[in-house]
Amino acid sequence: MAIEREIKLALPRDAVDAALRLFASRAGTAGRAVRLENIYFDTPALTLARAKSALRLRRTPDGWLQTFKTAGVAQNGLHARHEWEMPVAGEALETARLLRECDDAGVADVATALADAASELIALFRTDFTRTLWMLAVDDAQIEAAVDQGEITANVNGETRRTPICEIELELKAGDEAALHKLAAQLTAELPGLSPENISKAQRGYRLREN
Repeated sequence: MAIEREIKLALPRDAVDAALRLFASRAGTAGRAVRLENIYFDTPALTLARAKSALRLRRTPDGWLQTFKTAGVAQNGLHARHEWEMPVAGEALETARLLRECDDAGVADVATALADAASELIALFRTDFTRTLWMLAVDDAQIEAAVDQGEITANVNGETRRTPICEIELELKAGDEAALHKLAAQLTAELPGLSPENISKAQRGYRLREN
């Protein structure tokens, strides 16, 4: 289990090229682009959503990962939450492993929600996007900066609903959280229209299904 700390910033489409150039200039190198395909799961009764948790399978260039996150807190674009992530053999959840990890971490309420949901999980929506990555040094901190571009899709009663993804993620890998806020403030000053994003991709997926 890890505590994920990241700032999300909504990025206007017309500022994407400027953001890519800015990160490349700061890092001294072109970003590394990876395609990430994600399937989010819950029960028909939305057991995990009610427990403010999210469960996904992610296909990366290196294979499949399953990730389970608690809601944590989100303020001014900063998201802090518990996260469990592990490789899996293929396009299938391995919930028993996640349950063991949650039990070992002593988070009984989260483990209970996952256990209650395990036998009824269905795929609800997808978030598929290209992520362009850089590792930046800010003061004594290491921050992974990413520009995400893609879309969220959900099939509701035979209708495919879509909404775009265009955002910056700044994830603290090492060092003081203050460095995240410092970098976010610098980016906001240099990129017109950038704004804090308190809604995660998972939350946006649930909202897409509701509308």
